[in-house]
Amino acid sequence: MTRFKLTWLAVLLLFTGTSGFAQLSDSAYVRQNYTKIERNIPMRDGIKLFTAIYIPKDKKNKYPFMINRTPYTVAPYGEDKYKTSLGPSPLFLREGFIFVYQDVRGKWMSEGEFVDVRPHNDHKKSKKDIDESSDTYDTIDWLLKNIPDNNGKAGIYGTSYPGFYSSAALPGAHKALKAVSPQAPVTDWFLGDDFHHNGAFMLADAFSFYSSFGVPRPKPITPDKGPKPFHYGITDNYRFYLDLGALKNVKEKYFADSIQFWNDLMAHGNYDEFWKNRNIRPHLKGVKPAVLVVGGFFDAEDVYGALHTYKAIEDQNPTAKNNLVMGPWFHGGWSRSTGESFGDIKFGQATSTSYQKTLEFPFFMQYLKDAPDAKLAEANIFVTGSNEWKGFETWPPRNTENKTLYFQPEGRLSFEKPTAPESFNQYESDPNAPVPYQDGVQARRTREYMIDDQRFAARRPDVQVFQTAILTEDLTMAGPLMANLVVSTTGTDADYVVKLIDVYPEDAQAMVPNPKNIIMGGYQMLVRGEVMRGKFRNSFEKPEPFTPGQITKVNYSLPDVAHTFKKGHRIMIQVQNSWFPLVDRNPQVFTDIYHAADSDFKKATHRIYHDANNASAISVTLLKP
Repeated sequence: MTRFKLTWLAVLLLFTGTSGFAQLSDSAYVRQNYTKIERNIPMRDGIKLFTAIYIPKDKKNKYPFMINRTPYTVAPYGEDKYKTSLGPSPLFLREGFIFVYQDVRGKWMSEGEFVDVRPHNDHKKSKKDIDESSDTYDTIDWLLKNIPDNNGKAGIYGTSYPGFYSSAALPGAHKALKAVSPQAPVTDWFLGDDFHHNGAFMLADAFSFYSSFGVPRPKPITPDKGPKPFHYGITDNYRFYLDLGALKNVKEKYFADSIQFWNDLMAHGNYDEFWKNRNIRPHLKGVKPAVLVVGGFFDAEDVYGALHTYKAIEDQNPTAKNNLVMGPWFHGGWSRSTGESFGDIKFGQATSTSYQKTLEFPFFMQYLKDAPDAKLAEANIFVTGSNEWKGFETWPPRNTENKTLYFQPEGRLSFEKPTAPESFNQYESDPNAPVPYQDGVQARRTREYMIDDQRFAARRPDVQVFQTAILTEDLTMAGPLMANLVVSTTGTDADYVVKLIDVYPEDAQAMVPNPKNIIMGGYQMLVRGEVMRGKFRNSFEKPEPFTPGQITKVNYSLPDVAHTFKKGHRIMIQVQNSWFPLVDRNPQVFTDIYHAADSDFKKATHRIYHDANNASAISVTLLKP
C-alpha cells in the first residue's frame, strides 16, 4: 500500500495545482507509460469485437482491468496512435490500470449486427444466444487468459450509452468483475430517457442523434469513413422543426428508409414489447459486483436512468453493495467539467473534481486494488441552493415529510388546500405556435435549458404561473415529485409540462465575472421540468382520449430533486402544453401522432382547476431540519 499512498498524494497535488514537480501532459504520459495493442476478441458465437488495450509498461505490479464498452468508437485506431487520456479521470491514468476500450457488436471496427439497447436474454440455451452481458463476460474471460500481469480483477464504467453497457454487465457477471459504475445509463427509452419522457417524443434529441448515429454500417469502418453530421441548413432549431411540420415528414423529407431505428420509433408509439424488452431494470437481479451509480440532476438525457437503475438494483438486491451519486451536473458533467457552475448558476465549489477524488477513484481502488474502504455514503447527493454535499443512508432520505403545494386563484401557490367553490385558469394552446423550451435562438438543443431562466416563458399567455409568497425560512426538497393536475380541454389529447422553479429575490447579485450581463434579480431558475403525454395518463400501453370539456386528472412523476429554496426566494410552478422543439408537438387530437398529417394540429382551450373539489397540486418531499 505504500505505492498507493505516494501515488494518491502526487495526484492530489496535481489536481490542486500545488505540485512542485513538472508534470507531463496526459497525452505524453500515456505514450511514455503505456503500451497499446489492438485485438479482435472472439465471442461465443464466433463474432469478433475490436478492442484497444493500454498496458502499463511498469511490470513491477499486476494491474486490474478498467473496461469501457462503447458504440461511439474506441478511436484512434492503430497501435501507434494513442488516446490523450485514459480512464474516468486523470487519477486512474497515473495510478496504473490495464485500460480496455471495445467497439460493441456491430459498431465501427467490430463484427456482427448492432441492435439498439439490445434486449437482455435471461434464458440462453446455445452459443447463438448472445446479449451485451454475454459479450462482456466473454471479453473479460479472454482478457484474463491473454493479457499478462493482470491481478484477476476487472471494473467497468461508462456514461450514457456506455452506461447502459455497464448496467448490462451486471446480470450473470463474470466472477472477476468486481466493480461497475453505470453513469447516466440509458435505461428506459419510453418512460424517461433520451427519446421519450412519459411517452412524449423528444424530437430534437431523437432527430439529431439518429441522423448520424443511425446511418447503417454494412461492414467494419473507422470514423474517417463513417457517417457525417447532418446538415440542417437553418441555424434556428425552433424554425427548422416548425417548418418540418408533422413527424411523418421526417421520413419523407430526409431519412426515407435509411435509418431503421427511426422507423422503429415511428412504429412503436405505445409502451409495447419492443420497448419493454429494452428495459434492463427487471434483469438487474443477483448483482454481485459493487455498484456505483452516477447521475446529474441537470442531465438533459438520462437523469431518469441513473435514479431508476439505482432503485432497481436496490429493490431487487437488498444485500448488494449499491451506492448512488447525484450532483449538479449536465450529461457527463462529472467528467467533462470542474462542476463549479452550470449555465448562469454557481455552486461554490468544484463538484466534479471533488467527486472524482473522494467518491469515484476510492470506489474503484477499494474493489480493484484492495485499497482501504472508501467509506461512501449510501447516497451521495449535492443539494443545490444551499450548495453542499450530503450523505444519506437511503435515497430518498428517511428524514423527510411529504407535503402538497396547491395551485390557488390569482396565481398563488401554497401548502394550504384551496377553498374556492369553483376556480380555474383558462387559456388557449396552439400547436402551430408552441412554447419554446428556452429563450433566444439556438442552432441545436442546448444542455443549459435544464437550469435556465424561465422568465421568457412566464410572459406567454399559454403558460400558467403559480408562485408562493416570499419564503421566511429555507426549505429543502430531497426526493421525488408528483404532478397532480385537474384539467379539462376542448381537444381529445394534450401534453402537460410542469416546471418547478426557484425565483430569486429582486436584489440577487449576478455572478462575477458576468460576460452575458445576466440579471439575477427575479431570476427564475429551472429546478425540474417534465412532460406527460396526456393520452397515457392511465396507461402507457393503452392510450385513452380526453372527453372534451370533462374534468380529468393527470397525475405523473417527475425525476427526483435535491434543492434548497433559500429564505427570501419563492417557489414557482409553471404549467404549459408544449415544449418545442425539445418535445414534438401534440396535435391536441387523439391520434397516432407519428403518422398524423399537418392538418391534424388544432388549437384547444384548456383549463387548470384549483378549487375545493378540483385541486391541482404538486406533491413534494421536504427534508426535515
